[in-house]
Amino acid sequence: MHELRKLPEFVRLSQRVGGILTANIVFALGTKAILMVLAFTDHASLWLAIHGRHGASLAVVFNGLRLLRAPTAAQLDKR
Repeated sequence: MHELRKLPEFVRLSQRVGGILTANIVFALGTKAILMVLAFTDHASLWLAIHGRHGASLAVVFNGLRLLRAPTAAQLDKR
């Protein structure tokens, strides 16, 4: 019985995870595409590509860390 009470919380969390995952994938692939175009047109150096990849990786990790701030069912009940 207790497990069924947590079902709405799990559904909300899975929706947030799906949204953040989609945003992370789009951002990472978009960054790589931009750097690839810049590299093929000789506007980007190897160092710019390295820093761009590391920056995108950090942005993806920090974006994913937003899930830790997800309100729990107990916090939602207090509202």
